[in-house]
Amino acid sequence: MTTLDLETAARCAEAAADAARREILPRFRHVATRRKADGSPVTEADLAAERVLREVLGAFDPDLPILGEELGGDPGAQERGWIVDPIDGTIGFARGLPLFSTLIALVEDGEPVLGLIDLPALAERTVGWRGAGVRRNGEAVHVSRQPKLSESLVAHGDRFCFDRFGWRPGFDRLCAELPLFRSYTDAFGHAQVLAGGIDAMVDVDLNPWDAAATQALVPEAGGRCVTIDRRSEGRKLGLVFGSPALVEPLLDRLGADSGANRPERPGR
Repeated sequence: MTTLDLETAARCAEAAADAARREILPRFRHVATRRKADGSPVTEADLAAERVLREVLGAFDPDLPILGEELGGDPGAQERGWIVDPIDGTIGFARGLPLFSTLIALVEDGEPVLGLIDLPALAERTVGWRGAGVRRNGEAVHVSRQPKLSESLVAHGDRFCFDRFGWRPGFDRLCAELPLFRSYTDAFGHAQVLAGGIDAMVDVDLNPWDAAATQALVPEAGGRCVTIDRRSEGRKLGLVFGSPALVEPLLDRLGADSGANRPERPGR
């Protein structure tokens, strides 16, 4: 099996994100929403964007499987292949909020090695791959180096996600202890952590397409990312990531065992 050319793959991922923007932006604030079987929203923009993502990414290597939120695909992509989410934050997108994103990740040997977070309405793209660091619109970015949790801006996802993940007591503790514990949800928050504007983030109840790009990018941006995999319990994935000094204190307050999770790569 040949080793993937990550720099070429990144150019392909950017071309795919460009194609997705062309499908998404004309529909922004001009699209109807319907509910999927699981109750989550979907729009024609989600479906159209995933179709073009698959078309462009398939040109990189037709033998690589693709797993996406809307059109499914081969679960084997979680070992080697592309994982995509055409619109992360469909709730906000459907309400006319500009903080939605397109997520693309490339996985090799079960580990995300390339990640892209595109914020089409903000014209802001973050991309990186193993050994190459992370850039936002072409400029290198780095996670925060904030050492003190008490002085940190920490982001989180929706409260009901903590209920479903079994972390509501930890969520309540962080609400009580942290002066700046704010909801900058979805991959918009992830992108801001990568550039250091947010010091750390706790995001839970995630699917692989929500998490893979961030798992690849955080170590390349000098951060620490711990994955809590609770799928064996009928739950989903959780991520705690950002400034390396903050991750362990956050895990402690959440009551999480960081020793039984996905192996970590050291930050750059």
